[in-house]
Amino acid sequence: MATRVLLFLLTNLAVLVLLSVAWFVLRSTGILEDIDWTYLPLAIFSVVFGFGGSIISLLVSKWVAKRATGARVINNPQNDTELWLVSTVQRQAQQAGIAMPEVAIYESSELNAFATGPTRNSSLVAVSSGLLRGMRREEVEAVLAHEVSHAANGDMVTLALVQGVLNTFVIFFSRVIGNIVDGALSKGKSRGPGIGFYLSVFVAEIVLGILATLIVMAFSRWREYRADAGAARLASAPAMIAALQRLGQVSGESDLPASMAAFGIKGGKGGFMSLFRTHPPIEDRIRRLQLSAGR
Repeated sequence: MATRVLLFLLTNLAVLVLLSVAWFVLRSTGILEDIDWTYLPLAIFSVVFGFGGSIISLLVSKWVAKRATGARVINNPQNDTELWLVSTVQRQAQQAGIAMPEVAIYESSELNAFATGPTRNSSLVAVSSGLLRGMRREEVEAVLAHEVSHAANGDMVTLALVQGVLNTFVIFFSRVIGNIVDGALSKGKSRGPGIGFYLSVFVAEIVLGILATLIVMAFSRWREYRADAGAARLASAPAMIAALQRLGQVSGESDLPASMAAFGIKGGKGGFMSLFRTHPPIEDRIRRLQLSAGR
């Protein structure tokens, strides 16, 4: 948790430093001399709204995931499979040094699983009924290890922080651009924002939002590689490779809700370019595990 707090402080410090640099550059070049308004309220507004949505989403992530997928938490195992699932996650959580996650099963024919939760010690690991039917136990164990690794790495928290920082930048700079354009069009005669401001903000939010999405997706793909490596340690590299190969044999995209696609092992829709994918290609993930295992 100390690492997560440090990361939070550093990311916010980075925002303040970059905003300060941007402010200095714009003022020193004279671009902002004729703009009669302060950017401090905007900076505060941007931070509050930029991080607000991400933090709220993080805090309610388990609640939303359970209801979005219909996941049933295993409080009292009813059969051998449920008992094995709980005991496997418990063992892996102890190895990873985190508190026991909630373990759940959700009804779906696809092979998938996900982990979510507000902190590494308050997480949820859920598997689809299709995964339990379609994989051997050693493969399911590797998938569980992958999800436990996500929780142990604090990926849910880190992703929220990254998203919050980027949201802050998009909100702030889109409005800075809007004011510059509006000031240039009105030549300083307007006492309030005009049509130029609103159109500029709209366009800037789209462009900056796309750039921010590229960064979030790149981080999402990187954490999948890291969770694969964690699964190799908690289970075994051959088992994780076999699980990925099994996933690669199944066509189609994830049927998880769009807001949760990044948390599934299979991944979500990738759009028209691989840069927008939440998960790396399975072939690349297998290749990395094979290289790390010396195969």
